[in-house]
Amino acid sequence: MGNLLGCVQVDQSTVAIKEQFGKYQDVLEPGCHCLPWCLGFQLAGYLSLRVQQLDVRCETKTKDNVFVNVVASIQYRALADKANDAFYKLSNTKGQIQAYVFDVIRASVPKLNLDDVFEQKNEIAKAVEDELEKAMSAYGYEIVQTLIVDIEPDEHVKRAMNEINAAARMRVAANEKAEAEKILQIKRAEGEAESKYLSGLGIARQRQAIVDGLRDSVLGFSVNVPGTSAKDVMDMVLLTQYFDTMKEIGASSKSSAVFLPHGPGAVRDVASQIRDGLLQASVDH
Repeated sequence: MGNLLGCVQVDQSTVAIKEQFGKYQDVLEPGCHCLPWCLGFQLAGYLSLRVQQLDVRCETKTKDNVFVNVVASIQYRALADKANDAFYKLSNTKGQIQAYVFDVIRASVPKLNLDDVFEQKNEIAKAVEDELEKAMSAYGYEIVQTLIVDIEPDEHVKRAMNEINAAARMRVAANEKAEAEKILQIKRAEGEAESKYLSGLGIARQRQAIVDGLRDSVLGFSVNVPGTSAKDVMDMVLLTQYFDTMKEIGASSKSSAVFLPHGPGAVRDVASQIRDGLLQASVDH
Protein backbone atom coordinates (compact mmCIF):
# COMPACT_ATOMS: atom_id res chain seq x y z
CA MET A 1 0.00 0.00 0.00
CA GLY A 2 2.91 2.34 0.76
CA ASN A 3 4.30 1.82 -2.67
CA LEU A 4 0.92 2.60 -4.26
CA LEU A 5 0.63 5.84 -2.26
CA GLY A 6 4.29 6.75 -2.92
CA CYS A 7 5.44 6.43 0.71
CA VAL A 8 8.96 5.14 1.43
CA GLN A 9 10.84 4.50 4.62
CA VAL A 10 14.55 5.30 5.09
CA ASP A 11 16.29 3.51 7.95
CA GLN A 12 18.67 5.03 10.49
CA SER A 13 22.31 5.58 9.35
CA THR A 14 21.08 5.38 5.77
CA VAL A 15 20.12 7.94 3.15
CA ALA A 16 18.08 7.48 -0.02
CA ILE A 17 18.63 9.12 -3.40
CA LYS A 18 15.47 10.67 -4.92
CA GLU A 19 15.14 11.13 -8.67
CA GLN A 20 12.47 12.61 -10.92
CA PHE A 21 12.26 11.15 -14.37
CA GLY A 22 15.83 9.78 -13.92
CA LYS A 23 17.35 13.08 -12.77
CA TYR A 24 18.81 13.57 -9.30
CA GLN A 25 16.55 15.64 -7.05
CA ASP A 26 17.44 15.25 -3.38
CA VAL A 27 18.88 13.12 -0.58
CA LEU A 28 16.25 11.70 1.75
CA GLU A 29 17.15 11.52 5.47
CA PRO A 30 16.04 8.64 7.73
CA GLY A 31 12.26 8.59 8.20
CA CYS A 32 9.10 8.37 6.09
CA HIS A 33 8.87 10.23 2.80
CA CYS A 34 6.18 10.66 0.16
CA LEU A 35 7.16 10.10 -3.46
CA PRO A 36 4.19 10.46 -5.82
CA TRP A 37 5.18 8.14 -8.58
CA CYS A 38 2.66 9.68 -10.91
CA LEU A 39 4.80 12.81 -10.99
CA GLY A 40 7.90 10.81 -11.96
CA PHE A 41 9.47 10.59 -8.51
CA GLN A 42 11.35 7.41 -7.59
CA LEU A 43 14.18 6.10 -5.41
CA ALA A 44 17.42 5.51 -7.24
CA GLY A 45 18.81 3.56 -4.28
CA TYR A 46 20.06 3.64 -0.70
CA LEU A 47 23.47 4.62 0.65
CA SER A 48 24.74 3.46 4.05
CA LEU A 49 26.50 6.02 6.26
CA ARG A 50 27.97 3.38 8.56
CA VAL A 51 31.70 2.77 8.84
CA GLN A 52 32.71 -0.07 6.57
CA GLN A 53 35.92 -2.08 6.52
CA LEU A 54 37.88 -3.43 3.60
CA ASP A 55 40.86 -5.77 4.05
CA VAL A 56 43.34 -5.60 1.19
CA ARG A 57 46.10 -8.19 0.74
CA CYS A 58 48.97 -6.93 -1.41
CA GLU A 59 52.00 -8.96 -2.48
CA THR A 60 55.17 -7.00 -3.06
CA LYS A 61 58.96 -7.25 -2.77
CA THR A 62 61.29 -5.57 -0.29
CA LYS A 63 64.60 -3.86 -1.01
CA ASP A 64 66.51 -7.02 -0.04
CA ASN A 65 64.46 -9.08 -2.56
CA VAL A 66 62.08 -10.79 -0.12
CA PHE A 67 58.49 -11.29 -1.22
CA VAL A 68 55.95 -10.36 1.44
CA ASN A 69 52.17 -10.18 1.72
CA VAL A 70 51.06 -6.93 3.34
CA VAL A 71 47.50 -6.89 4.70
CA ALA A 72 45.96 -3.43 5.08
CA SER A 73 42.64 -2.78 6.81
CA ILE A 74 40.78 0.30 5.50
CA GLN A 75 37.88 1.76 7.48
CA TYR A 76 35.77 4.24 5.49
CA ARG A 77 32.28 5.73 5.27
CA ALA A 78 30.16 7.89 2.97
CA LEU A 79 29.56 11.53 3.94
CA ALA A 80 25.94 12.58 4.33
CA ASP A 81 26.53 16.02 2.79
CA LYS A 82 28.19 14.42 -0.25
CA ALA A 83 25.86 11.48 -0.62
CA ASN A 84 25.06 12.29 -4.25
CA ASP A 85 28.78 12.18 -5.17
CA ALA A 86 29.28 8.91 -3.27
CA PHE A 87 26.26 7.37 -5.02
CA TYR A 88 26.81 8.57 -8.59
CA LYS A 89 30.56 9.05 -9.05
CA LEU A 90 31.78 5.59 -8.12
CA SER A 91 30.44 2.31 -9.41
CA ASN A 92 32.90 0.13 -7.48
CA THR A 93 34.04 1.79 -4.26
CA LYS A 94 35.97 -1.20 -2.93
CA GLY A 95 37.80 -1.71 -6.20
CA GLN A 96 38.84 1.95 -6.24
CA ILE A 97 40.17 1.81 -2.67
CA GLN A 98 42.02 -1.43 -3.37
CA ALA A 99 43.75 0.10 -6.39
CA TYR A 100 45.07 3.04 -4.33
CA VAL A 101 46.25 0.70 -1.56
CA PHE A 102 48.16 -1.43 -4.06
CA ASP A 103 49.75 1.66 -5.57
CA VAL A 104 51.00 3.09 -2.26
CA ILE A 105 52.23 -0.19 -0.77
CA ARG A 106 54.06 -1.24 -3.93
CA ALA A 107 55.71 2.18 -4.03
CA SER A 108 56.73 2.22 -0.35
CA VAL A 109 57.77 -1.32 0.59
CA PRO A 110 60.38 -1.84 -2.19
CA LYS A 111 62.37 1.06 -0.67
CA LEU A 112 62.77 -0.78 2.67
CA ASN A 113 64.55 -3.91 3.86
CA LEU A 114 62.45 -6.64 5.44
CA ASP A 115 63.31 -5.66 9.03
CA ASP A 116 62.53 -2.02 8.28
CA VAL A 117 59.10 -2.98 6.89
CA PHE A 118 58.13 -4.39 10.30
CA GLU A 119 59.53 -1.37 12.11
CA GLN A 120 57.95 1.23 9.82
CA LYS A 121 54.51 -0.29 9.28
CA ASN A 122 52.88 2.74 10.92
CA GLU A 123 54.58 5.03 8.39
CA ILE A 124 53.32 2.81 5.56
CA ALA A 125 49.79 2.93 6.98
CA LYS A 126 49.99 6.72 7.24
CA ALA A 127 51.10 7.00 3.61
CA VAL A 128 48.19 4.82 2.48
CA GLU A 129 45.72 6.84 4.54
CA ASP A 130 46.96 10.19 3.20
CA GLU A 131 46.70 9.01 -0.40
CA LEU A 132 43.23 7.52 0.10
CA GLU A 133 41.97 10.60 1.94
CA LYS A 134 43.11 12.85 -0.88
CA ALA A 135 41.60 10.63 -3.59
CA MET A 136 38.34 9.48 -1.98
CA SER A 137 37.26 12.87 -0.60
CA ALA A 138 36.46 13.89 -4.16
CA TYR A 139 33.97 11.01 -4.34
CA GLY A 140 32.17 11.79 -1.10
CA TYR A 141 33.97 9.25 1.13
CA GLU A 142 35.92 9.74 4.36
CA ILE A 143 38.83 7.48 5.35
CA VAL A 144 38.37 6.86 9.07
CA GLN A 145 41.43 4.70 9.77
CA THR A 146 44.07 2.74 7.90
CA LEU A 147 45.97 -0.09 9.59
CA ILE A 148 48.69 -2.48 8.47
CA VAL A 149 47.44 -5.56 10.31
CA ASP A 150 49.83 -8.19 9.02
CA ILE A 151 53.15 -8.59 7.20
CA GLU A 152 53.76 -12.15 6.02
CA PRO A 153 57.13 -13.04 4.44
CA ASP A 154 57.57 -16.20 2.44
CA GLU A 155 57.50 -19.37 4.58
CA HIS A 156 61.15 -20.20 3.80
CA VAL A 157 62.18 -16.68 4.81
CA LYS A 158 60.29 -16.93 8.12
CA ARG A 159 61.95 -20.27 8.86
CA ALA A 160 65.38 -18.80 8.11
CA MET A 161 64.68 -15.77 10.33
CA ASN A 162 63.62 -18.03 13.19
CA GLU A 163 66.78 -20.12 12.81
CA ILE A 164 68.93 -16.99 12.87
CA ASN A 165 67.23 -15.74 16.03
CA ALA A 166 67.51 -19.17 17.65
CA ALA A 167 71.23 -19.37 16.83
CA ALA A 168 71.82 -15.89 18.22
CA ARG A 169 70.00 -16.74 21.46
CA MET A 170 71.94 -20.00 21.80
CA ARG A 171 75.20 -18.10 21.34
CA VAL A 172 74.26 -15.65 24.08
CA ALA A 173 73.21 -18.52 26.35
CA ALA A 174 76.52 -20.32 25.73
CA ASN A 175 78.48 -17.18 26.60
CA GLU A 176 76.48 -16.71 29.78
CA LYS A 177 76.97 -20.35 30.76
CA ALA A 178 80.71 -20.17 30.13
CA GLU A 179 80.96 -16.99 32.17
CA ALA A 180 79.07 -18.63 35.04
CA GLU A 181 81.35 -21.68 34.96
CA LYS A 182 84.39 -19.38 34.94
CA ILE A 183 83.13 -17.57 38.03
CA LEU A 184 82.45 -20.90 39.78
CA GLN A 185 85.96 -22.16 39.01
CA ILE A 186 87.53 -18.94 40.26
CA LYS A 187 85.51 -19.02 43.45
CA ARG A 188 86.29 -22.72 43.94
CA ALA A 189 90.01 -22.10 43.46
CA GLU A 190 89.90 -19.15 45.87
CA GLY A 191 88.11 -21.32 48.41
CA GLU A 192 90.63 -24.13 48.05
CA ALA A 193 93.53 -21.71 48.40
CA GLU A 194 92.01 -20.18 51.51
CA SER A 195 91.31 -23.65 52.94
CA LYS A 196 94.89 -24.79 52.35
CA TYR A 197 96.26 -21.59 53.85
CA LEU A 198 94.17 -22.00 56.99
CA SER A 199 95.05 -25.70 57.18
CA GLY A 200 98.75 -24.82 56.98
CA LEU A 201 98.36 -22.29 59.76
CA GLY A 202 96.62 -24.91 61.89
CA ILE A 203 99.31 -27.51 61.33
CA ALA A 204 102.05 -24.98 62.08
CA ARG A 205 100.35 -23.92 65.29
CA GLN A 206 99.80 -27.55 66.28
CA ARG A 207 103.47 -28.36 65.81
CA GLN A 208 104.48 -25.24 67.68
CA ALA A 209 102.21 -26.21 70.59
CA ILE A 210 103.70 -29.74 70.67
CA VAL A 211 107.22 -28.32 70.71
CA ASP A 212 106.33 -25.86 73.48
CA GLY A 213 104.71 -28.61 75.54
CA LEU A 214 107.70 -30.93 75.16
CA ARG A 215 110.08 -28.14 76.09
CA ASP A 216 108.16 -27.38 79.24
CA SER A 217 108.05 -31.08 80.14
CA VAL A 218 111.80 -31.48 79.64
CA LEU A 219 112.59 -28.42 81.73
CA GLY A 220 110.27 -29.47 84.56
CA PHE A 221 111.59 -33.05 84.66
CA SER A 222 115.23 -31.89 84.65
CA VAL A 223 114.60 -29.60 87.61
CA ASN A 224 112.75 -32.21 89.65
CA VAL A 225 115.08 -35.17 88.86
CA PRO A 226 118.74 -34.15 89.22
CA GLY A 227 121.30 -35.87 87.00
CA THR A 228 119.05 -36.30 83.95
CA SER A 229 119.82 -34.65 80.68
CA ALA A 230 117.37 -33.13 78.25
CA LYS A 231 118.09 -35.95 75.78
CA ASP A 232 117.11 -38.59 78.33
CA VAL A 233 113.87 -36.86 79.13
CA MET A 234 113.04 -36.41 75.41
CA ASP A 235 113.68 -40.09 74.69
CA MET A 236 111.38 -41.11 77.54
CA VAL A 237 108.61 -38.73 76.46
CA LEU A 238 108.77 -39.91 72.86
CA LEU A 239 108.69 -43.57 73.90
CA THR A 240 105.67 -42.89 76.12
CA GLN A 241 103.85 -41.22 73.21
CA TYR A 242 104.81 -44.10 70.94
CA PHE A 243 103.34 -46.73 73.24
CA ASP A 244 100.22 -44.62 73.83
CA THR A 245 99.69 -44.45 70.08
CA MET A 246 100.08 -48.21 69.72
CA LYS A 247 97.56 -48.70 72.51
CA GLU A 248 94.98 -46.47 70.77
CA ILE A 249 95.44 -48.29 67.48
CA GLY A 250 94.92 -51.65 69.13
CA ALA A 251 91.85 -50.49 71.06
CA SER A 252 90.05 -49.13 67.99
CA SER A 253 87.90 -51.68 66.15
CA LYS A 254 87.86 -49.72 62.89
CA SER A 255 91.57 -48.99 62.61
CA SER A 256 93.65 -50.53 59.85
CA ALA A 257 96.57 -52.85 60.66
CA VAL A 258 99.83 -50.97 61.16
CA PHE A 259 103.15 -52.85 61.04
CA LEU A 260 105.96 -51.15 62.98
CA PRO A 261 109.42 -52.38 64.01
CA HIS A 262 109.29 -53.57 67.62
CA GLY A 263 112.90 -54.45 68.55
CA PRO A 264 114.96 -52.29 70.97
CA GLY A 265 117.02 -50.86 68.13
CA ALA A 266 113.95 -50.16 66.08
CA VAL A 267 112.36 -48.30 68.97
CA ARG A 268 115.49 -46.17 69.27
CA ASP A 269 115.32 -45.40 65.56
CA VAL A 270 111.65 -44.40 65.85
CA ALA A 271 112.46 -42.12 68.77
CA SER A 272 115.25 -40.51 66.80
CA GLN A 273 113.00 -39.92 63.79
CA ILE A 274 110.25 -38.37 65.94
CA ARG A 275 112.72 -36.18 67.80
CA ASP A 276 114.38 -35.02 64.59
CA GLY A 277 111.02 -34.16 63.08
CA LEU A 278 109.94 -32.13 66.07
CA LEU A 279 113.27 -30.30 66.28
CA GLN A 280 113.10 -29.52 62.55
CA ALA A 281 109.62 -28.06 63.03
CA SER A 282 110.91 -25.95 65.92
CA VAL A 283 113.75 -24.63 63.75
CA ASP A 284 111.34 -23.77 60.92
CA HIS A 285 109.26 -21.64 63.25
